[in-house]
Amino acid sequence: MSDVVERASNTRVASNLRSIPGVPAASSAVNVTGLLLVGLSCILAGVLGFVSYAPYGFDVAIGIAVGAAAVVAMSLTLILAARPRLLEPAFGGLDRMYRVHKWLGISALVLMILHDQFEPDFERTVRETGLGDFASDAGEFAFNALLALIAISWFRRLPFVRLEIPYQLWRFSHRFMGVLFAIVVFHQFFVDLPTGVDPSLSVLLNGFGIAGLIAWVHTEFIAPHLRRRAFTVSRVSRQGEITALTLTPKGRAMRWRPGQFAFVRAPEAGLSEPHPFTIASAARPDGTLTLYIRALGGWTRRLPDALRAGMSVQVEGPYGRFNFRKGGTRQIWLAGGIGITPFLAWAESLAETERREIHLIYCVRTPEDAIGLETLQAAVGRNPRFSYEVVATAHDGRLTGDHVIGSVRFPVGEAELWFCGPKGLKDGVLKDLKTRGQTPRRVRFEHFEFA
Repeated sequence: MSDVVERASNTRVASNLRSIPGVPAASSAVNVTGLLLVGLSCILAGVLGFVSYAPYGFDVAIGIAVGAAAVVAMSLTLILAARPRLLEPAFGGLDRMYRVHKWLGISALVLMILHDQFEPDFERTVRETGLGDFASDAGEFAFNALLALIAISWFRRLPFVRLEIPYQLWRFSHRFMGVLFAIVVFHQFFVDLPTGVDPSLSVLLNGFGIAGLIAWVHTEFIAPHLRRRAFTVSRVSRQGEITALTLTPKGRAMRWRPGQFAFVRAPEAGLSEPHPFTIASAARPDGTLTLYIRALGGWTRRLPDALRAGMSVQVEGPYGRFNFRKGGTRQIWLAGGIGITPFLAWAESLAETERREIHLIYCVRTPEDAIGLETLQAAVGRNPRFSYEVVATAHDGRLTGDHVIGSVRFPVGEAELWFCGPKGLKDGVLKDLKTRGQTPRRVRFEHFEFA
């Protein structure tokens, strides 16, 4: 996860949700629910806009339709950015919600461009007012500014060149988006429009506009004080590019399920931007949690030298729906690099009574890169139905479908594959398994990158 995608393990903003970690996939039906919610909302606004203004000509109706859909899309991006937990199940996890958030922003960009191309002209059909003229000019300003900010967000890494927009600028572009959206809402409320038009579209857009602004205000000014819990750094250690943190709650402990992730910020260490990371430990009675953070961006590279035992950090969470206990009786866990973190939490949570047959394949470049082996070995000691192996690709070569088939004690075609790591690893292994007629019954994974 580039800083903002460093999660999890640095996973999921992904690999840390933006420097964020990764989260699992829920059933396709649940994922479709979230897509339908946002898709139908935008379509409804577009259709209502076209029908309401069709009497004024095709170009006008198209301009209003795409403009209305753009307002709804922008509002939904702000609502999803607030990370509403009630909506998370509809998308199958926060990682998928963030991906929809990203594509809503891109869609809003395209729709705004189209709205500008088909800009409605009501000069001959409305009585212009000073406030309406001002609202029109404000809308033009917001349009150009939003184009720039959305472009910054979209092209986090500039194509064809090894140049990455600084994270601080990237984050500012997100935080300032709500201010510009407020101008768009002002434009929607007060721009001069013909009289006698069905007010349904205005009611719909005003509702979404207010909802988007409330979500932005909540995200920027309210949620940071309600959601964050205070922790103390009790231990910091390094293993190559990996930093291991042990955090102890100062007050009421946070409750999480193995496989979930949280956002972490450390203002005392000069690391005030929140970054998401998978919690690499199961829930413990004292609330202590462990994070493994790989140096993938500026924030995570500064962390080992900036953070010391005794410092205070703030944790927000937990998030995510990556839960192997919702799976079948035979499971293959496949981890790539820092993607091992959710599996470490799962392994620590395994009890003697666990009846599932589980085999973990942990891919690293060299044996020295492997982390958390003591946790995995302890799980093997507790439960004979759990096994694991470490594949060092620098010595053993790329992981192949043949290797997976040969290392698992049960037929791969009868098992579920749970994955967290680079997309190329997943795609390569699944392609090999399909060629050999051993496609897993089901594949569940976390998007290693949210953004």
